[in-house]
Amino acid sequence: MRLFALDATRPFGERIAAQLGIELDPHEERPFDDGEHKVRPLTGVEGRDCFVVQSLHGGPDESPNDKLCRLLFFIAALRDHGARRITAVVPYLAYVRKDRRTKRHDPVTIRYVAQLFEAVGTDCVVAMEVHNVAAFENAFRCRTVPLDLRAVFLERAMALFSDDERVVVASPDPGGVKRAQLFGESLEARLGRSVGAAYMEKRRSGGVVSGNLLVGEIKGASLLVVDDLIASGGTLARAAATLKEQGADTVHAVAAHGLFTGDAARSLADPRLSNVFVSDTVPPFRLPERFARDRLQIVPAAPAFAEAIRRLHAGETLADLTHPTE
Repeated sequence: MRLFALDATRPFGERIAAQLGIELDPHEERPFDDGEHKVRPLTGVEGRDCFVVQSLHGGPDESPNDKLCRLLFFIAALRDHGARRITAVVPYLAYVRKDRRTKRHDPVTIRYVAQLFEAVGTDCVVAMEVHNVAAFENAFRCRTVPLDLRAVFLERAMALFSDDERVVVASPDPGGVKRAQLFGESLEARLGRSVGAAYMEKRRSGGVVSGNLLVGEIKGASLLVVDDLIASGGTLARAAATLKEQGADTVHAVAAHGLFTGDAARSLADPRLSNVFVSDTVPPFRLPERFARDRLQIVPAAPAFAEAIRRLHAGETLADLTHPTE
């Protein structure tokens, strides 16, 4: 096995390597004065099973497009030099939310990204919480491994609730109902008692979010809002406000990825939110350091990715990482 992590995601790659008990393999990323660059392995890859770690969030120094380009070029170089199998390990996959047309002449960008990965010879793509699993899998013709956020967050969620609390898992919008339902079912099985369900209406037009319809019995309950990511935090803040107004006792939140754009700090500071959990697929560099430390609980995702890599290399099943069962 060869395990590489490109410079922009090296700390996450080092955490994966530590979980596997190995060192990252060396590579070179060299910039040129006009903005071009080259990236190459510094060890032999012929006949090897190669894994390349690169998260595709924007910033702090490179855009998603910069990171995607470097990842694609590196995969192509591995293919040119005889790698037997190449797996792109992408903790956060950019453009995955653009999986359908919502307006006339809209692109389906995740499909175009998939075509780029396939064009350079990628054999497999591993990513966590890909917004819409069916759309993600349908976009790619190579193998895909969509890691489920339950593999990272379920144990932490269990510790939130006492034995006498009534628990409800909520989705902040209709599109996330299935995600919340699956999380609730797994939580119910682990807790050994009934877990309720709720979801909220959300409409977005021209960047403006509206809608406050709530479905579900939440009065006096402890709520866990489950989502794929936090961007500006507006959706989460709206959900917390509505849930508290409708009688929720406490509101906790779990999101796989924290982008924290725009006014995210103000949204997360809302006292109606008791706990906010995110993974480390995206570092919280857009938030003040002290605020991130005091307001967020960051759950490591590297163990789940390391286990996926180990099993892919060994040819073992990944079913409990992509579709966790009780």
